[in-house]
Amino acid sequence: MLRISVMIMCLLVLLGCNNAPLEQEHYFSGRTMGTTYNVKYVSSDQDDHVMLKALVDERLIDINQLMSTYIDDSELSLFNQSSAHIPYLLSPETALVIAEALRIGALSEGTLDVTIGPLVNLWGFGPRKRPETIPTDLQISQAKQLSGLDKLKLTGLQLTKSVDELYLDLSTIAKGYGVDAIAQILLDAQINDFLVEIGGEMRVSGTKANGDAWRIAIEKPVSSERAVQRIISVGNHAIATSGDYRNYFEEAGVRYSHLIDPNTGYPIQHNTVSATIVHPSSMTADGLATAMMVLSPDKAKALAERDNLALLLVLKEGDEFIEYQSSAFQQLVTMIN
Repeated sequence: MLRISVMIMCLLVLLGCNNAPLEQEHYFSGRTMGTTYNVKYVSSDQDDHVMLKALVDERLIDINQLMSTYIDDSELSLFNQSSAHIPYLLSPETALVIAEALRIGALSEGTLDVTIGPLVNLWGFGPRKRPETIPTDLQISQAKQLSGLDKLKLTGLQLTKSVDELYLDLSTIAKGYGVDAIAQILLDAQINDFLVEIGGEMRVSGTKANGDAWRIAIEKPVSSERAVQRIISVGNHAIATSGDYRNYFEEAGVRYSHLIDPNTGYPIQHNTVSATIVHPSSMTADGLATAMMVLSPDKAKALAERDNLALLLVLKEGDEFIEYQSSAFQQLVTMIN
């Protein structure tokens, strides 16, 4: 009798193990910030899916209402409509993102400039169409007078501009902040294995359901086709890439990139075609990738080594693409191919 009881107990334990929910990979997506977002995560809870997507969508709507320039009554738009020299009270979130943009701007000698809108519009890469003629030196000088990080001051939650026309645009860093916000929702839900992406800005944690590392493809910087430059694994980090190989125009044999150097007022002319940053924060990676793309190759390399930044530059020399990997990038990143 004892033997039968033990056998029944063992059978129940085995059946219980067989009925235990298995870890599975789940996926949902949506639209935000003028682009798409994608979320993959590993969980055994089948009920997470709908609830998590609802939380993510609500969070992204809130961030857009704070930082979008396309919403007339967003916090950022209301600041842009405000008068100079009058402190404007921000939410803690918007202040955090602006503070990081200002920090990266100072770190990169002003090459990440979230007030560069007048110059971007002048060169035809903003909401307005491409200019009929190349801007003159005088037009560039006038546009520069309406932009510049020196015309913006953040004190706690109070933001002040020194010219009425100053136009603040956080598009170079806000998508990264959105990625971090989604990642925090997953972490708060005790989900530690995930991949989050908004418009190419990405953050990963843990592994896939089969235990493999998340693999990330870095696009080859060519406009004629979609091809892969590298496939890498970055551990529990974010990754952002900036490039000028898709958004540009040519006139009289000269190529004009959409990436404007705030210091000169002209599109970049050096041979960097893409810059990739790996960092714990997607917001920081987003901003740094743009800054590294605008900096000259030598200055970008020097900054990466000085501040221990994980940087991958792709440079075009003739018909060849040459890679530079910073010391931190080599230590942090695993190359798949």
